[in-house]
Amino acid sequence: MTDDRIRIITTGGTFDKLYDAIKGELTFRESQLPRILQQARVTLPVHLDSLLAVDSLVMTEEQRAGIVCDALSCTEKRVVIVHGTDTMVNTARLLDSSRAQGDGHVFVFTGAMIPYSLENSDAVFNLGCAIAAVQLLEAGVYIVMGGRIYPAGSVRKNREKGVFEEL
Repeated sequence: MTDDRIRIITTGGTFDKLYDAIKGELTFRESQLPRILQQARVTLPVHLDSLLAVDSLVMTEEQRAGIVCDALSCTEKRVVIVHGTDTMVNTARLLDSSRAQGDGHVFVFTGAMIPYSLENSDAVFNLGCAIAAVQLLEAGVYIVMGGRIYPAGSVRKNREKGVFEEL
């Protein structure tokens, strides 16, 4: 595993949605990550992996398993996974249970409640927190949302409040 690079895997979710004026709905086109990284002047070596572009509510178990397989095969030690918030916990727990004993990866899941393309989005803040966290945390699987870091096995999304919280 290379220690100096960060891999960012994008899977879709609210983070990357754009408003389609013709359809009158939020849809996917290209990932917003290259633009965000440039805007934020990220100087770290980052490899982008645009794996999927789906809403996590319609993500299949096969797609979820594909995310896990892709993440586990990363040569980079530090991996950020941008994922839809509705089933992020499911994928994080599957990845955590699929890791081999002694696996040295640091996996950090993040996403957004409001798309990057819309005003008042939390996407940039959450991504920045995830990039910082993936460099500082011990090996494991985490969710980083709203400035907080949660181990994958002890978090849930509170849909009524629109926040992640510790179990």
